[in-house]
Amino acid sequence: MDNERYARQLILSEIGPEGQKRLAEASVLIVGLGGLGAPVATYLAGAGVGRIGLCDPDTVSLSNLQRQTLYTEAETGLPKTDCARKRLAAMSAHTVLDTYPLGLQPENAREIIRQYDIVTDCCDNFATRYLIDEACAAEGKPWVYGSIGAFGGQLAVMNGSRQLRYTSLYPDRDALAAKPAASAGVLGAVPGVVGALQANEAIKMICGFGDTLDGRLFTIDLKTLETNIFEF
Repeated sequence: MDNERYARQLILSEIGPEGQKRLAEASVLIVGLGGLGAPVATYLAGAGVGRIGLCDPDTVSLSNLQRQTLYTEAETGLPKTDCARKRLAAMSAHTVLDTYPLGLQPENAREIIRQYDIVTDCCDNFATRYLIDEACAAEGKPWVYGSIGAFGGQLAVMNGSRQLRYTSLYPDRDALAAKPAASAGVLGAVPGVVGALQANEAIKMICGFGDTLDGRLFTIDLKTLETNIFEF
């Protein structure tokens, strides 16, 4: 363990050497490397998570750069998985980085997800979230849901100790799964805030401290700074 690198979190009683060891031995899959996936990947790698899966079939576009902080203008048109792996490897040499440039599909979801301790949902569509929910339930894996739009966002922990699922929150699967990927406007800072909170939930679960959002929906409006937590 590089004590100097992680010194500022090692002094936290909730983490310490034991928590840092848990982080180093943990594995997290990130589904979607856009506005949410960028901060999630950055903070998990920075915290010392030992293995991170990077799953996204998309390429970098110029319109991504207002909010997707892993990428540069020079990387426009390149696969997000390759660009993210390069950036994260430079940030955390000890982190093993797996890439899945074909994305999460019905035929590969369970095979990919069973390799990781926790899944973070950073995608932009209902169909993929229901796929994550189904695969995580089948494989017994908890996952951190997150979504954003305009000035607000929400997140929750699914399939945790309370065994509550995405279908518990959004039961109308057929109607919602048919909706296209989100393309509405969003303030660039919004995914940064929500993604950081998703990473925080994953770190809490790995290290075993604090109250997670297991079966609870957290919402935030960055225009008003109003936050709420709802049981579901």
